[in-house]
Amino acid sequence: MNKIKILFFATLRDKAGVRSTEMEIPAGVAVQGLKGILIEQFPNLNSQIMDHCLASVNQEYRFDEDKIPTGAEIAFFPPVSGG
Repeated sequence: MNKIKILFFATLRDKAGVRSTEMEIPAGVAVQGLKGILIEQFPNLNSQIMDHCLASVNQEYRFDEDKIPTGAEIAFFPPVSGG
């Protein structure tokens, strides 16, 4: 198992109801897999929201297929729009 810390920002924090959480995930899980785990644990974080958010792993932006290293800090950011 891999113990990680997860941070939620902006509207994701509101939907999750927490600023951060720690959890154990199976070794070798990718960012996309973690999104699925979070949707199960936090029902207000549905796939429509999580499919479009950005993820950083240890303060570097990552793609959905990137594996999460042991002890990582993962932050999720909702999509933003501007004008």
